Amino acid sequence: MKNTELLSWLNQRLQPQLIKDYCPNGLQVEGKSKIQNIITGVTACQALIDAAIEHGADALLVHHGFFWKSENPAIVGMKYQRIKALIDNGINLYAYHLPLDVHPEFGNNSQLGKLLGLTDIHSVEAIKPEGVVMRGTSNIHTSVADFAKNVEQRLGRTPMVVGNLKRKINQVAWCTGGGQSFIEQAAEHGIDMFISGEISEQTTHIARELGIAYLSAGHHATERYGIKALGEVVARELALDVSFIDIDNPV
Repeated sequence: MKNTELLSWLNQRLQPQLIKDYCPNGLQVEGKSKIQNIITGVTACQALIDAAIEHGADALLVHHGFFWKSENPAIVGMKYQRIKALIDNGINLYAYHLPLDVHPEFGNNSQLGKLLGLTDIHSVEAIKPEGVVMRGTSNIHTSVADFAKNVEQRLGRTPMVVGNLKRKINQVAWCTGGGQSFIEQAAEHGIDMFISGEISEQTTHIARELGIAYLSAGHHATERYGIKALGEVVARELALDVSFIDIDNPV
């Protein structure tokens, strides 16, 4: 498949033009024109790029790419080394940030809800862009402690928990990654718990004063599953060789 054809397919599925983002979505670094072997991963760090080179990849498909808003635009230092490695090896870099977070089928939010065993999963339509916060139903007999244990088992990371561990929960909302700032908006929709990847100093006080539980489950840990699911769709529908590589990140 041509690299431009893969770009068209990805853009058709993810519709990046509909979402205002903090970075460019799509083909960020152009490589060889023909693609067969793709590596997927969360972040285009040097370790993932090195792994893609080792695997003889033609393309790297990630959630966190390059060229973020407000960062130094100069291609020097660490950014230069990463981009040089991609160009020297003819590796195309495709990156999709918010479009991957919110996708109803293989988005980070959708995939996390399914992984945690929640039911009646749907977006909180009042919070934009639609799909950035989702909600679902947990077992009515589940306590905060039980749910936290489930998160730990599924994600392989012990979450930080704010709230009464014995409290029974039913309605859960979440935003993967650094979505803790959505906690107040989500709480307006009658939830018992909010989940995100990170926690800020004020998040603790907000959760306590709103009377809900909060779980910080890890930025990387909550965002492994969207890019992995997207890669599986690419492999299945386009008959390309796709492998997911998880670069450990405790955050």
